[in-house]
Amino acid sequence: MKLFSSLIMRIAVILLFIIANSFLSEAQSIDKGEIKGAVVDSVTNAGVDFATVSLFKAGAPEPFILMNTNQKGEFHFVNILPGVYRLTIDFIGYRRKIINPVVIAAKMPGLALGNIRLSAAGNVLREVVIQAKVQVMENKADKLVYNAAADITSQSGVATDVLKKVPMVSVDIDGNVELQGNANVRFLINGKPANIFGSKISDVLQSVPASQIKNIEVMTSPGAKYDAAGTAGIINLVLKDNLIKGINGSVNLSAGTRLENGSFNLNARNKNLGLSAFFSANKQLNSNIANLGDRLSFNSAKDTLTRYVQDRFSPFTKSGYQSGLSMDWNITSKDVLTATVGLNQNITHGTGRIMQNQQTYLSTGRVLSDITSERTDATDFGGNSQNWSLLYKKTFLKEGRELNFAYVASATQNKNYDSQLTSYQNGAFPNSGIKSDNPGNDRETDISIDYVEPLAKNFKIETGVKAVFENINNSVVTDSLLNDGTFVNNPGQTYKFNFTRKIYAGYISTSFSLFNDFLNGKAGIRYERTDIHSDLSNDAIPGNNIWAPNLLIQHKLNETQSVKFSYAYRIQRPDYGDLNPFLEIIDPRNISTGNPELKNETGRKFELGYSKSFANSSSLYIGVLYNRNSNDIQHFTTFFPVYVANGTTYNNVSLTKTANIGSQTTLGLNISGSAVINDKLSLRANLLLLKKNNLVPGLPSVGGFSYNANLNATYKLREDLVAEAFGMIDSKRTDFQSIRPGSYNYTIAIRKQLFSNRASIGVTTTNPFNHYTNQYSSAYGTGFTQTNLRQQTMRSFGVIFGYKFDRIRNNKEGAS
Repeated sequence: MKLFSSLIMRIAVILLFIIANSFLSEAQSIDKGEIKGAVVDSVTNAGVDFATVSLFKAGAPEPFILMNTNQKGEFHFVNILPGVYRLTIDFIGYRRKIINPVVIAAKMPGLALGNIRLSAAGNVLREVVIQAKVQVMENKADKLVYNAAADITSQSGVATDVLKKVPMVSVDIDGNVELQGNANVRFLINGKPANIFGSKISDVLQSVPASQIKNIEVMTSPGAKYDAAGTAGIINLVLKDNLIKGINGSVNLSAGTRLENGSFNLNARNKNLGLSAFFSANKQLNSNIANLGDRLSFNSAKDTLTRYVQDRFSPFTKSGYQSGLSMDWNITSKDVLTATVGLNQNITHGTGRIMQNQQTYLSTGRVLSDITSERTDATDFGGNSQNWSLLYKKTFLKEGRELNFAYVASATQNKNYDSQLTSYQNGAFPNSGIKSDNPGNDRETDISIDYVEPLAKNFKIETGVKAVFENINNSVVTDSLLNDGTFVNNPGQTYKFNFTRKIYAGYISTSFSLFNDFLNGKAGIRYERTDIHSDLSNDAIPGNNIWAPNLLIQHKLNETQSVKFSYAYRIQRPDYGDLNPFLEIIDPRNISTGNPELKNETGRKFELGYSKSFANSSSLYIGVLYNRNSNDIQHFTTFFPVYVANGTTYNNVSLTKTANIGSQTTLGLNISGSAVINDKLSLRANLLLLKKNNLVPGLPSVGGFSYNANLNATYKLREDLVAEAFGMIDSKRTDFQSIRPGSYNYTIAIRKQLFSNRASIGVTTTNPFNHYTNQYSSAYGTGFTQTNLRQQTMRSFGVIFGYKFDRIRNNKEGAS
C-alpha cells in the first residue's frame, strides 16, 4: 500500500507540475482570429443561401468546424487560433470551391475573404459528391476501425447487429460478444465505460441503435491509457457527433416477426452550443427455447447408474429503451465542456415447462427406481439505470498539448423474481418449490485526469490518474414450499450482501519515432491498486496490485503497407456473480454458486500483423496471435449423489462453481479484408483460426482447434437500390470441462433510398429456411457425463425504415 501511495503521489505531482507549466506558458494573451466572407453566384453576383462552408486544419481529412451561409451568402468564423487552414465551399448546383492555404497570423488575426464566386455546372452533382472516400475498415497501428457510418448496410438494427460485421469479433445467438475467441471484452462508449459493474453488456448493446454509431474501434493490445481490465482487449463504440449549425435528426424504425426497434435522434447547434437528444426502444417478441438435457451419473465402480432427462420448453420476451440528453459548449476555441445524462431500462420475462425423468438402474439393466416429475418456473427481471457525465477538454497554443478531465457515474436499480414448482407423477412425492425475490442497487463512479505533452515532433508523453468506485447492495428473500402447500421463509437462502470495490490507477505512456521514421511505436506502463470489501462473514477478499506494461512497434514498408508487433498485459477481475458465495437453487438438480476467494485472471498478449490498403478502398490484414492466461477463471462442475445445503438435502446434484483453473494458451491466425470488386459489388470477410490448450495441474491438458468466419457481400443494383447478404459460422469449441456448441446464421436484405437519400426503406430476413438454430453441447467430469440440445428461434422477417431531416439555421453573425 505504501508503494501504491508513493507511486500515485509521484504521478500526481508530475502531472500537476506539467499542467501548471502549460498554463503558465499559455498565460500570455492570445489574439484569436476570425474569417469572414460572402459566397456569391459568379454570373448574377447574388448571395448563395445555405452554402456549406467547411474549415479544415492543415492536413486534416475532416473539418473541425462548418456552417451555412445566411440569406446574403455571408459566413463568419470566430475564435480561430493563429495557424494554417483550408476552406471549402459546397452547394448543389455549383462547383466545389477550395481556398488553400488560409492563414491566420498572430499579429493580424482578422481575415476578410470578400466575395467568393461559385461557378454553376451542368454536372454539379458529381462535382459536389466526389470526395475522399472513407474506407469501411481501417487497419491502424494500435487499433482496427470499422466505419459503420460509411456502410449503408449498417444503419439499421442495434449495436449487436453491427458488431457481427467487425473483424475478429463474434456474436452468438444470445448476444454475447467475443474478441479473438475470448469473452472477457472491455466495452466503452465514446471512451467511457459502457456498463456499470454487475450489469449485462448484451442488454446495453441491444439498446444502442445502429444508426447512432459512427465507428467501432477494436483494440486487441490497448495502451497504458486504458484500463487494464479485459484479457481479450477493448471494443469502443464511437457515436455520431454533430458539427452542423441548425437542427437535424433522424428516425429509424424496424418491425419484424421476432424483433422490433425504433430510434429518434435530434441535434441542434447555434454558435458554440450544441444540444442532442435521443430515444430508442427495442422489443424481442415472444421467442422460444427448447432444451433437451441428458445426464448420466455413476459411482466409482460404475455398477449403479442414474439417468436424468430434462425436456424443457421456455417462451420468453425482452424489451427495453434508452434515452439521453447531451450538451457540448465551446467556452472558448480551446475549452470544451460536455455534459450528458441518460436513462436505460431492460425487462425480461420468461416461463418454463420442464418434463423430468430420473431412472436409477444397475449395470445389469435392472431398474431400481423410475421417477417422473414436472417443473414449472418463471423469471421476471427489471433493470432501471441512470448515467451522467461531465467532460472538460483543454487544448493549448502548442499543437498536441491537451488536458482532459472526466467524471462519469451511473446507478442501477435491479429487481429479479424467480419461482419454481415441482410436482411428481401419481403423487409419489410431495410437491416442492421455491420463490426468490432479489432487489439490488449498483453504483459506479469514475474520475480521471489525462494529460498529453508533445516534447518533439515525433515524441510525446501521456500521463494520468484515475479512481473507480463500485458498490453493490443486494438482498435476497427466499421462501420454500412446505408439505401443506404454504410457503415459508428459508433463512439459509435469505441474506443481504454488500460489495464495494475501489480501483486506483496511474500511467505513463510515450509515442515515438526512431531512425528517421523507420520505426514508430508506443510504450507505456499502468499501475492499478484494487481494494475489495464485503460483509461476508469469515471471508476476507484480498486486495491486489498489478503493473500492466504494453509495447507497440510498427514499420511502414511504404505508404500502403506496414508490419507491427504488439505486447500487452491484461487482467480480468471476477465480477459480482463470480464472487457471491450464496447458492442459486432455482433448479434443484443444477445448483450454482460463486467463490469469494477468486484471484484476477491475468493475460499476456502477443501479436504480429501485416496490413495493406489499396487505392480503391480495399484492405487486407493478416495477424498471428499468441495469448497466455494464468489463474484462468472458468466454471467447474462437480456431481454429488447427495448434497446438503443450509439444512436441506438435495439428491443427484450438479454443483457449478467459479474457480481459477490452471492456465490457457491460445495460438491464432486472423485474416480479414475488404475488396471493392467494381462499382457495384464489394465484399468483406474475416477468418479466425484458433488452437487452444487448457492446462490444469495434475490433469491431462484439454483443448482443440476452432474457427470463426463471416462474409458480407453488398451489391448496388442501382444508385438508390442496394442488396446485402451476410453470413457467419462459429465452430464448436473444447473447454476445460465441456464442448461448447457451434452456430451459424445468415441475413439477406435489400434497401432503397428515397427523397434524395434522406429516407430509405428495406426488407430483411434472418435464417428464413430454419425455424430453430440447433446447438449441441456436452460436458463431463468425475462421476458424470451430459449431452444437451438447445434450440432457439432465429428465423425472422422484417421491414426497416429510416429518415433524416434538417433545418439549417441562417447565419447572420457575419453581417456587416
